[in-house]
Amino acid sequence: MSRCRIFLVRHGETDWNLAGRLQGHHDIPLNDLGREQAAKTARVVDRLAGGAATLDYVASPLGRTSQTMAILRAELGLPPDEFRRDARLKEIGFGRWEGFSWTELRRRDPASVAVRKTDPWNFVPPGGESYAMLTERVMGAINEITADSVVVTHGGVVRAMLHVLAGMPPEQAVDLPVRQGAVYMVENGAFELAVA
Repeated sequence: MSRCRIFLVRHGETDWNLAGRLQGHHDIPLNDLGREQAAKTARVVDRLAGGAATLDYVASPLGRTSQTMAILRAELGLPPDEFRRDARLKEIGFGRWEGFSWTELRRRDPASVAVRKTDPWNFVPPGGESYAMLTERVMGAINEITADSVVVTHGGVVRAMLHVLAGMPPEQAVDLPVRQGAVYMVENGAFELAVA
């Protein structure tokens, strides 16, 4: 398990975030606020890390995370595109639920939404993956982090990582509102949330 500091950043806002739509593996770009949030997280990382030049940088390969990382690195005076992309850090797959809001899903698929409520960590959406499955996928990426690192990823992945690295119980992690424009610094089995 990682003994280094991990600076977890959720990508900035997209229009689908604004509309409350499940994005999953859909590639939705940042909106104007999302780009501002990405720039703000750079200042938070710099403050928390005491300088960002020596950190490792890795992101989900989806556009919204790569865009967030490039803006963050540019703000820090680093080459925007020189970071590693790891597909294991992609958002949880919501399968056929992607593109819909929870309100729409309660109308379209009330039976599945009701089943999800009974065990949201282990529930698998139609054609998607559960948080338990996501956690298994993310573990491989976590185990390869060997230095203080900035990880730009997604809300679901942040939940999985806080469960694994900070011991957050699954029933708490699954409903955690993961903020955009914030940094979750994970170190020695605990985390702190920092904002600009």
